[in-house]
Amino acid sequence: MTITDTADLFSPATRRERVVEWQAPGPVAKAAAKMSGLEVMGAIRDGILPAPPMARLIGFRMTVAEPGRIVMELAPHESLENTIGLLHGATAAALLDTAMGCAISTMLPAGQTSVTLDLKLTYLRSLSVRSGTIQAEGKVVKLGRQTSYAEGFVRDGAGHLAVHSTATFSMIGAGENAKLMQLFRGTTAII
Repeated sequence: MTITDTADLFSPATRRERVVEWQAPGPVAKAAAKMSGLEVMGAIRDGILPAPPMARLIGFRMTVAEPGRIVMELAPHESLENTIGLLHGATAAALLDTAMGCAISTMLPAGQTSVTLDLKLTYLRSLSVRSGTIQAEGKVVKLGRQTSYAEGFVRDGAGHLAVHSTATFSMIGAGENAKLMQLFRGTTAII
């Protein structure tokens, strides 16, 4: 490859731009604090509460919110591709972590939440912008007082299983949640 070939790779004709807007997460967390997890998830799904910044960044939306189950959808776009023309694996990881964490949330009362302890993904089929609308489903396997477990699936537009995941979540009660919120106040961290 020559310097001339490389210069063509940076040509204005191949440049893309994407603008992402989101709502500050702090006021949304405050508005949701007195709601159960299922109420919060339903409010996000229905557009009553704004979607989290990560959902806006990647471009996914919640389509199903029921007790113990969440479904997210993503119309894949070029900005999520890696250099070999496939969706970056972190796309599926973000979708599944969100869907499984939200599925756990649907089972929780106001003032309780969870954070991811571990996340395991098995990639079974590659995804690309040609995959059609991607669905990520999160399901609660076991809800516990200190630790909960969830399972997730990413399917391509034809319904083929592309990624399977399991995750463990640490449960955080009202007292612990208040401490974490104090710790992250003024930052962009999302719990």
